[in-house]
Parts: sequence; C-alpha cells; structure tokens
Amino acid sequence: MSEFIVSARKYRPQTFDTVVGQHAITSTLKNAIKTDHLAQAFLFCGSRGVGKTTSARILAKTINCFNRSENIEACDQCDSCQSFNTGNSLNVYELDAASNNSVDDIRNLIDQVRIAPQLGNYKVYIIDEVHMLSNAAFNAFLKTLEEPPKHAIFILATTEKHKIIPTILSRCQIFDFNRIKVKDIADHLGSIATKEGITAEPEALHLIAQKADGALRDALSIFDQIVTFVGTNLSYKSVIENLNILDYDYYFRIIESTQKEDIPSALLLLNDVYEKGFDGHNFIVGLADHYRNLLICKDTRTAKLLEVGESLEQRYIEQSKELDGHLILRALAVLSKTDVDYKASKNQRLLVEMALMQLCSLLQEQEKKKD
Repeated sequence: MSEFIVSARKYRPQTFDTVVGQHAITSTLKNAIKTDHLAQAFLFCGSRGVGKTTSARILAKTINCFNRSENIEACDQCDSCQSFNTGNSLNVYELDAASNNSVDDIRNLIDQVRIAPQLGNYKVYIIDEVHMLSNAAFNAFLKTLEEPPKHAIFILATTEKHKIIPTILSRCQIFDFNRIKVKDIADHLGSIATKEGITAEPEALHLIAQKADGALRDALSIFDQIVTFVGTNLSYKSVIENLNILDYDYYFRIIESTQKEDIPSALLLLNDVYEKGFDGHNFIVGLADHYRNLLICKDTRTAKLLEVGESLEQRYIEQSKELDGHLILRALAVLSKTDVDYKASKNQRLLVEMALMQLCSLLQEQEKKKD
C-alpha cells in the first residue's frame, strides 16, 4: 500500500512560477536574484497558508543553484538542488521561533552564521513565526541581522508583523503577502483534481475556496477531507454536506418569499434551516452576504467582486434584476441590526423571525413612503 501524502505537501510549489497568487512578490525576488541585488534580511508577512515559508525555501534553493534557467528558476539537477530536494542541504537552516525563542537559541544561530557554506554561495536562515521571539532574543539578534557575513541571508516569516520590534523591521526588506483570491484557489484545486483523476464541479471548488478564507493550505486540507468522504466525484452537494454549510438555494428562496410578501413561507424556510441544525446567527450573516452579492450585481463595475462559480453568478444577476437597490440597502440595515442584537437577545429565534417579517414588509413600507 502506497503512503498517502496530503495535498498541501504533495503539491507544495517548488519554483517561483508555481507559487499561487503572489506574482508581484515572486517577480521582485526573481529580479533581485537576476541583478544580484539580494538583501541581507527579508521579512515575509501575511496570514496563514499564503506561501511565506514556501517562498523562503524556493528563494534559498534558487540562489544556491549552479545552473539557473533564463527564467531565474532552480534547475533541480545540480548537486545543490538535489541536496535541497532530499532535505540534506547544509546551506538551509530552518528555526521554529515558536519553540526556540530564547536568547540561547539565537546565540546558537549566531555561532552557526560564522561558518561559510560548503556548497554554493549562500547560507540561508529561515526563522518561522519570528514574532514569538522574546525581546531579549530580538535584541541579541540585532547586530548579526544588520551586519551578517556576506554568505548569510536571513528570511523571517510571521503572521503578526505588529508584534515585531521596530529595530528588527528597519533592518529587513519587507514583503507583505496577499490573501489568495477565491478564483486562484479554485483554479489551483481544479488542476490538482485533474492530476489526481478526480471529477469536480466548479461550484464545489469555489465553495471550498471561499471556506478557506484566502489560505491555500486550508483549501487543500478541506479538499483532502472531502475526497476522503466522497471519493473521486466531488459535487456541490457533497461539499455542503461535509462542511455543514447552508445551501445557497435557501437564500434565493427567502428572497423570493420576501418579494411575494409571504411571511409564512419565509418562516417555514427558517424552521427548515433550524431543523437541519444550523445556527440562527450564521443564517443572518449568510443572508446579509446574499443581499450584498445582489447589490454588487446591479452594476457591471462591481460585478467582478462576486466570488462564486459561473452558474451561481448568473442566478445572482437574474435575482438582482427583481430587486430595487434602495430595497436591498434597507434589507441590509435590518440584517445588520439583527446581527448586532443577536448575542444580547433572550429569544434569539424570535429575533431572527422578526427580521424575516420585516424583510417581507419592506415593499409595503416603500409604497407607504411613496404615498
């Protein structure tokens, strides 16, 4: 039986061009290598799963490659690349600052910095979660970070830049990694599904990408989880079942009920939502998000802000034509107030039902104002 490797490791980018959603940063790093303008210290900032450590490793591998391509990518063939791929490279030193955050750990690192590389031109020190270092450790690190030997390059990675002292920040070239766009994550998942022989509906991949909240690693973990659950046929239905997400269809039907001013129908839909085990607060937040999507669909300039699959996008556009822009804004105001009042309410279900009744009465309210 072959050993299972999670997708986040199996499909971890090995070159700058395969890093997802960080084109500006990878282009800058490639140009720095090409023109030999490498800084002595880099600080990679950004939320989890956006490619900070991956980019650091690719940079370390590429600057020590003996046969770089014209596109400034590592060759994967030379001795340096081979030792890096097998994890035996002495030119790359990784330190997890979450568990090695004392002054002694930094002193050990400084002692190693003095040793020149045996193979290649640079020794690269990657310090992950650098914000976890103690103040004393940061201060012990300052002098070495400002004036390291020519062969040493430091790459610091953090999810919380605000916790790093200014004297460290001033000594680093800072790169802020973006949260990865839903479309980029969905496209990447689609390419992995093709390689793995998995049939996946575009709506299913978009839903996984939205749930990942801009983190590619989270998306790949969810993808693995659902593939384990359903096998090689990934459908939209299987994703909402596995992730316990409320189907978009409920929101479309709620809007139809509000347009017909059909309070009983809206309350019965809400009851169905509760019976399926969903939380009333999540329902209100989801419905507000649905109204927001309808509002941005009303103008072609903002339609690009809609991060859903093509078929779902068409449904949003069609439903948005049935609603007046002022009505949507009034509905958002009602839902926003319900969201704020939810935690303080003693009867939370009644609060959600009252919000639905108000939404069903908005057309009457609008007509009275006109009269």
